[in-house]
Amino acid sequence: MIVGENIFVMLLVEKYFKTFTKKPLCDATTSTEVLVCLSCDSRAHVDELVSKARAAGGTTPNEPQDHGFMYGHGYQDLDGHLWELVYMEPTAESRA
Repeated sequence: MIVGENIFVMLLVEKYFKTFTKKPLCDATTSTEVLVCLSCDSRAHVDELVSKARAAGGTTPNEPQDHGFMYGHGYQDLDGHLWELVYMEPTAESRA
């Protein structure tokens, strides 16, 4: 899946995924194994992607967070993985 110009995500079936590691796989619906955070171009883009995830069957375990200079929201996909989406005002990045 292409996320951005230089960002790709591989979505693998469990049997094939197991060939990448010798460790046991966890059940992401009961344990958190990773939280993926992606930067968005706007607050509207954050909301749009969360809406698409919900329409596809994902859930939103948390409310959106608005910190003024930074806005974020996320979703849990059908396998239980957590995805966070964040938009940061460009002027806030230059102050960091």
